Amino acid sequence: MTSPLHWLIDRVLSFRQSIAFLPSLLALLYLALALLAVLPLGERLPLPGFLDGIRFTEIETPRTLLSTLIAAMISLAVFSFSMVMSVLTQAGGNFSHKLVFGLISERHHQRVLGHYLGTILFILMLLMVPVSGEAPSTWRSLSTYLGVAMVIQCLALFVYFIHNASQSVQINAVNRSLHQATCKSLAKLEARQQRPGWCHRPTARHMEPHWPRIKARRSGYIQNADIEALGKLAIEADVVVHLNFSFGDYTVEGFPLFTIEAMEAPDQRFTASALGTLAYVEGEVAEDLYLNGMTQLMEVAVKALSPGINDPGTARLCLHQLTELLCRRLEFHPCNTFTDPQGKRRVIWQTERFDSLLYRLVNPILHYGKDDVSIGLALLKALKTLSLFAEETELGAIQRHAERVIASLAERDTHALDRQFIGERLASGEHRLTLPAELPTPSRSSGRP
Repeated sequence: MTSPLHWLIDRVLSFRQSIAFLPSLLALLYLALALLAVLPLGERLPLPGFLDGIRFTEIETPRTLLSTLIAAMISLAVFSFSMVMSVLTQAGGNFSHKLVFGLISERHHQRVLGHYLGTILFILMLLMVPVSGEAPSTWRSLSTYLGVAMVIQCLALFVYFIHNASQSVQINAVNRSLHQATCKSLAKLEARQQRPGWCHRPTARHMEPHWPRIKARRSGYIQNADIEALGKLAIEADVVVHLNFSFGDYTVEGFPLFTIEAMEAPDQRFTASALGTLAYVEGEVAEDLYLNGMTQLMEVAVKALSPGINDPGTARLCLHQLTELLCRRLEFHPCNTFTDPQGKRRVIWQTERFDSLLYRLVNPILHYGKDDVSIGLALLKALKTLSLFAEETELGAIQRHAERVIASLAERDTHALDRQFIGERLASGEHRLTLPAELPTPSRSSGRP
């Protein structure tokens, strides 16, 4: 059963990842400024005498001004975000729907929303607290001018917000953002593997039935885990912890997440600490897991190849970026083992093999783009590039995918001019693959009428 402390920590972490986190913080900051403006404490602060010249002489003047400003701010906020939601809805029809939430939840968009809401709260607080006396004091007059300055700032943010939102839904910006996030994830993975204890070892997935298991207490996507903290727990208990999932998997409550190499079940402290090392997220985030970024680039390419959009140029752009990311992935083997200082295994987890990753990325694009010669040739060129960076074990998988692409090109019953065009490009360029000099003749035994 989850303790109240763990429940509170989960709620705080969940709120920190939500869209409302930054806007809420900024709104609270503006609210604190509003309280400082209307509380008697501010009236006692000494102010320079030259500020008396900007003091309002009539009590209705600042109220009329603030009423106009708050009406304008509400209209501005509604207009801004209704238009942006319309743009994002259209973008969701052109790209993968997973990307729409990421565009909405970007930090700079949240900051703009926070300034909008904070300005409205500030002006609303000034309107709610009446002015004492026949005319506003210098302090309250300055607060009114501050509200005007906040509205002017929001007008500048409005221009920035519309420009940024319109730019962020362009395909080049979307792909560049995914590419950069995936590169950062790969860089963090490479840097982490330089630490002591991290290594890649062949693992035999043989589990004894009597080994105890730790089950999940919640459902969700497990994005990552604090492997080093989990390794310390395993060293203290002198056990080996096997992770029964891959990072990025969706697990349900009650799923056996950990298998412990021990004769007896671990105590509650060990169980709670082990479960506390897991990082749950909503959806698929590319910044922490490179597989998600590559998968989303593939999905953008597949979406572009759909009949409703029919944009092979976008699919080729995604292929170019996937090629670079896969080349970086070929430069190292992701760690799957954490050891203690004596070299004994303490934590073992699953990693995506390169051949499995290549199939997940290449097969959907080939399936949906098999009728487009440019997509087939782009896939073949990408595989040629990958062959230059691959070791012998990965080269076999790349060779099989290249043969499948060539077979798909050959089975289209293309015109002689198409066959000549494709054949001239089969074996051209630098590569380490074994490719035919001309396009093979399609087999007639496929069962077609």
